[in-house]
Amino acid sequence: MSLAIVHSRARLGVHAPEVRVEVHLAGGLPAMSIVGLPEAAVREAKDRVRAAIQCAQFEFPARRITVNLAPADLPKDGGRYDLAIALGILAASGQLPVEALDGWEFIGELALTGELRPVDGVLAAALAAGQAGRRLLVAPGNAAEAALASAVDVRVGRTLLEVCAALEGRRALPAAEAPPTVEATSPDLADVRGQAQARRALEIAAAGGHHLLLVGPPGSGKTLLASRLCGILPPPTDAEALEAASIASASGRGLDLARWRQRPFRAPHHTASAVALVGGGADPRPGEISLAHHGVLFLDELPEWSRHALEVLREPLESGSVSIARAARHCEFPARFQLVAAMNPCPCGWAGDPSGRCLCNEEMIRRYRARISGPLLERIDLHVEVPRLPPTALRTDGPPGECSTRVRERVLAARTRQHARSGRTNARLDQAQTNAFCALSARDAGLLERAVEALQLSARSLHRILRVARTIADLAGSDAIDTPHLTEAIGYRKLERGRDRAAA
Repeated sequence: MSLAIVHSRARLGVHAPEVRVEVHLAGGLPAMSIVGLPEAAVREAKDRVRAAIQCAQFEFPARRITVNLAPADLPKDGGRYDLAIALGILAASGQLPVEALDGWEFIGELALTGELRPVDGVLAAALAAGQAGRRLLVAPGNAAEAALASAVDVRVGRTLLEVCAALEGRRALPAAEAPPTVEATSPDLADVRGQAQARRALEIAAAGGHHLLLVGPPGSGKTLLASRLCGILPPPTDAEALEAASIASASGRGLDLARWRQRPFRAPHHTASAVALVGGGADPRPGEISLAHHGVLFLDELPEWSRHALEVLREPLESGSVSIARAARHCEFPARFQLVAAMNPCPCGWAGDPSGRCLCNEEMIRRYRARISGPLLERIDLHVEVPRLPPTALRTDGPPGECSTRVRERVLAARTRQHARSGRTNARLDQAQTNAFCALSARDAGLLERAVEALQLSARSLHRILRVARTIADLAGSDAIDTPHLTEAIGYRKLERGRDRAAA
């Protein structure tokens, strides 16, 4: 038979769309052409495939070979189609049974010797192959990653000759084995001394999935607090862990297979560009906000970030995803992260400190805080002051703070209440759910209206106050939002009040 069809997978962002590798042999002068929007690395596959077939002691057909990568309008890049092309040529030329390719998908780059080399984005391809009901064959370097998709039959082949022998039934290919996972060892919240209000806000943020802004002088413990958030969050579900691991796999930055079940914690430097944050490039790759999917994104020195980099966060904070549009392709990356930001109260960092060492005037403070736009601040639910602690509170022989394990128990109980009520965390409630589950008494509704008027808050801030109050009530085990829950939630709009005072 002069026609063979082999199934493979492309990489499009964090997705793996199916690619049909169609190989046709015809008469005429010997030549090989690859069509279907291939990039340079794919066009060069014909030389790698020819050498690999000959090194495996097969005959490379002296005919006119046409390889079509369908769909034709999907850009193809990399060497991930080498194995599928080689098997298609062997099947079309009668050196391999065509029916042996049924029910399989193949991904792997070929060395000139016929050895299989790993490619990126294999985890997404394994998940997609399982949904299509096919088995997947990968290189040894991709075996551990692909095996994370435990519901998929993933086999490992070392060379082209070994793969052909297995397809002919002359030998069996080993199954891919997942590596052992390392038990999560997040830093303990007990290391944080004092800072009762900040610890309380951290617990509320973890319980409701809320975004958090820490404001305080240098060395007050803002970074220490942020690094403890992952330790009090519930462990991710299998689906969440696989989704986050797929993003890390597609990023090209590597996937830590031993810690793939742990929630990611990303802390990019404030000099990072907007593209580094949200993703992009000629070949779109996920950025830091997508790498923090189902985890924590920590932005230290928030006013020192470029205004453009911060403004691109506004849409992902609301939608939980980011769309990257390029001339040749469009990619959408998930970005359901929890933001923790930290900043100093003024340029010198000591505004409001009892020592009186701050040398900044009101205009300098106003300009410094104006580097963060109002719409971005509105999207951060909790604004918390982290004051400098006295030396006596930092003594090593002092009593430790409450440990992460006990705090996590309360967070889990609060989240259980939320999911039983609405199926999601309070921070992700939509408008209708906010109205239904965050109802206030007439007295408390009047209190909230007066607070919104006095602080000149927007409708978005009002709704976020309600969701935070709902989380505080859940931590207290209350079915209704009471006045103490509401007043505490209003108190977490500190920076917006600070902007009003600076403007006055």
